[in-house]
Amino acid sequence: MLVGWRLLDSDPAGAGFDLYRDGRKLNATPLTQATSFLDKGADGTGRYEVRRVGEAAGATASVWRDGYLSIPLQPPADGVTPAGEAYSYNANDASVGDLDGDGQYEIILKWDPSNAKDNAFGGYTGSVILDAYRLDGTRLWRIDLGHNIRAGAHYTQFLVMDFDGDGQAELAVRTSDGTVDGTGTVLGDAKADWRSHDGEVPQADRTGATTTPDGRKVARVQGRIMKGPEYLTVFDGRTGKALASAPYWPARHPDTNDPTPDQMQAIWGDGYANRSDRFLAGVAYLDGKLPSMVMARGYYTRTAIGAWDWRDGKLTPRWQFDSATPGNDAYAGQGNHQLSVADVDGDGKDEIIYGAMALDDDGTGLWSSGLLHGDTMHVSDLDPLRPGLEKFGVHEVPSRNGGIGAAMLDAATGKVLWSTPTDKDTGRGVALDIDPRSPGAEAWASNSPNLYSAQGTMIAATRPRQVNFGLWWDGDLSRELLDKEQVLKWDWKKGEAVPLLSPPDVSSNNGTKATPALSADIIGDWREEVIWRTKDNRSLRIYTTPFPTAYRLVTLMQDPVYRLGVAWQNVAYNQPPHTSYFLGTGMKMP
Repeated sequence: MLVGWRLLDSDPAGAGFDLYRDGRKLNATPLTQATSFLDKGADGTGRYEVRRVGEAAGATASVWRDGYLSIPLQPPADGVTPAGEAYSYNANDASVGDLDGDGQYEIILKWDPSNAKDNAFGGYTGSVILDAYRLDGTRLWRIDLGHNIRAGAHYTQFLVMDFDGDGQAELAVRTSDGTVDGTGTVLGDAKADWRSHDGEVPQADRTGATTTPDGRKVARVQGRIMKGPEYLTVFDGRTGKALASAPYWPARHPDTNDPTPDQMQAIWGDGYANRSDRFLAGVAYLDGKLPSMVMARGYYTRTAIGAWDWRDGKLTPRWQFDSATPGNDAYAGQGNHQLSVADVDGDGKDEIIYGAMALDDDGTGLWSSGLLHGDTMHVSDLDPLRPGLEKFGVHEVPSRNGGIGAAMLDAATGKVLWSTPTDKDTGRGVALDIDPRSPGAEAWASNSPNLYSAQGTMIAATRPRQVNFGLWWDGDLSRELLDKEQVLKWDWKKGEAVPLLSPPDVSSNNGTKATPALSADIIGDWREEVIWRTKDNRSLRIYTTPFPTAYRLVTLMQDPVYRLGVAWQNVAYNQPPHTSYFLGTGMKMP
């Protein structure tokens, strides 16, 4: 039986631990190396307890007999749209936070209706539901965002964090009329219905177009929400009670909640809320002390980003950035389908890396690389041979960015360190340390069959077929591949991915993106857990590593870049979290 526990940054250097099974100590001398122990005498029963040397007895933990922890769920009831279309619910993205201050994470789960839509397409959707569960399956609350919040990967980005520093996490999310909080209270006008029930508007985009008999390109707007109030609401983590709401910024239009299609076209580039309703969100320590909410709207053309604080029971704006403001035109069209947060300039305050651009902690533009929109990016100390952090990402507009499909950038300045070419959209790309032959993280993307070093040297003509998530899973320091419902090890000698975990009866989320509900270091030592939903949506399963390790690291959740990466992992096209330091083969121990 492999038993793992956390090393905290508050533990003294060289702290030793004792491990007990049913009250009997298992180690002859204090455990001062890895914070995991292989109990070779285990029979699959009993309860375990870990104590730092000199500490009194504490809580005990039971055995995960099946190799995972199962958390029972309570799926929402099926529904029917105004068009008579039936829908059901799937457990989707998740986040974690200590909602009740007991020192243990709870899971906040988003339920997506089966008719969730990409922004490019019209049609009704069911409501988005947010649940909070303890690890034993106790449901703390349910929030129904209501029919005035459309469902889909780009619409609902939810943030879970202790924003005011009181030891209990809050939930922050965009709401509207008819949202029902965890106590049953309705926000705004419960009877208001801001959905479009028919109609079409001119369509110039390449996606979601319908051609009419007379040859016009139009977009169907049924089910879209292009008017009505929007709010940013902070909910109490213990009860789900709405604590405060404010008009959501960035707004769909600066002057009205009811813009015409022509007004939307002029501001965002289309008149049917495709570009304007692409939302991102993140958490950042903008003052270096307490976390702030970062709420964003748009990235194909206009980019608008607002920072908010929750302090002393009040929700207040911190700053606003708009690429449409004179002098900010270099920041238009540079956004990704997700963001990242890191202190890239070393001043103790976080910056927002928003695809091919970055904002300083005060909301002013820091840099714009001009490489334009992309689908994925990774920010960490990817290249330990050079100072600071790097950003690796892919780009989909080579006709306007010099033919660049993927690029490694200096995260502090946006300077392109190296790149690989393309003549079409590069949809996926990853930067993970999977090959010990080169220092730092290896990088690969869908525009090339090659595997590159962090310095841009081609080190292999074969790369992993998997271009998705990564996971620190086995006992060494390199990272494994997490793709669909598998954890795999890259065998760099053979040039193939070897499955380490292929559990039955689980499903990934978000269509072709095939992401887990969550991957994060939430239990045990520094290795990461992965959470999948079961195929019947009746439970979540938390899988943790069965592999011993010789390495000892502070839990990754106490690294700022990693913890904030877990907070934004659910945003749009999910990406895995990374650390602020290089974690991999040959690393300098932090």
